[in-house]
Amino acid sequence: MSQDLAAQSGTPAVAVEESTAPEHGLFARLAAEAFGTFVLVLGIVGTATFNAVNSGQILPVALAGGILVMGAIAAVGGVSGGHFNPAVTFGLALAGRTPWRDLLPYWVAQFVGGIAASAVMYSIIPDAFPALTGAADKAALFQGTANGFGTHSPLAALTAQSGSPAEFSMWAAVLVEVVVTAVFVGVILGVTSKRTTVNYAPVVIGLTLGAMLIVAWPVTNASLNPARSLASAVFAGGWTWGQFFQVFLWAPLVGAALAALFYRAFAPVPAVAQVEVGSQAGDTLDDEPAEHDVVDDGALAGAEPDDADDTSDEAATDVADTDTDVDTDRRRDGEAPRA
Repeated sequence: MSQDLAAQSGTPAVAVEESTAPEHGLFARLAAEAFGTFVLVLGIVGTATFNAVNSGQILPVALAGGILVMGAIAAVGGVSGGHFNPAVTFGLALAGRTPWRDLLPYWVAQFVGGIAASAVMYSIIPDAFPALTGAADKAALFQGTANGFGTHSPLAALTAQSGSPAEFSMWAAVLVEVVVTAVFVGVILGVTSKRTTVNYAPVVIGLTLGAMLIVAWPVTNASLNPARSLASAVFAGGWTWGQFFQVFLWAPLVGAALAALFYRAFAPVPAVAQVEVGSQAGDTLDDEPAEHDVVDDGALAGAEPDDADDTSDEAATDVADTDTDVDTDRRRDGEAPRA
């Protein structure tokens, strides 16, 4: 992020910047983003694909996603920045931490990496497995990995047999996705700032992602990432496409934007060192002296004129008294007074 701090009274402005100049070529950075997104989606969608063997619990999915994003950031984060999420790239660009020219190329790489991971998982599903889980085919099975709300949220599916399933509205889904993505991107901005004292950012980011997946899972099956949502929708089809464009494409971007704006508004501003030499900028040699200029005797200039006159009179009186005493002593000793 870049902050321009204007100094007082003519001192030069000081610019404090977090460098956004890439150290690697564009192709290397895009390859790193595609790889990292592939790993992340493989952890989330891959675990969710066969999550029936875990009774559909969210904890294995959250652990897989959080741990694999730690590994991906540690592996290639130094090349591309380790975004692996269009919302993260958008938030970092708004915060001044990523060049805007990288936004669209990063998005393309992230979507490609996510879809590739989803294609791998879709291709290895045994033909008999969907029927064992009650799904009609592979696409229907993959819908269980997709993000959804209303009748397609995990909580609605869990309560469907009760006769009155608990469903979340579209706006509830939007609110949850905005909030959890804002928290996630805010943590990323904080722990990767040059002012941070955290030395284990990948671990913090991975644990935060896992926690946010658990929070949002009952409502939307936890997106936080348009690339992850599209990866499921491509092979799931049906209702997943409509809900992807209704919520899961843009809600995480809004959450990332809010995190970036809060980061820019509340990031600490470094103090500006000011050096004042002589008079203030714009003053001339004929101007009145500043009230706090230091004079030779250690007193502060700017004292009242009467005080200065009084001081001079007292000094003259002391000198006169000293001369009188010396002349008196000389007369007593029989010597002539001084001229």
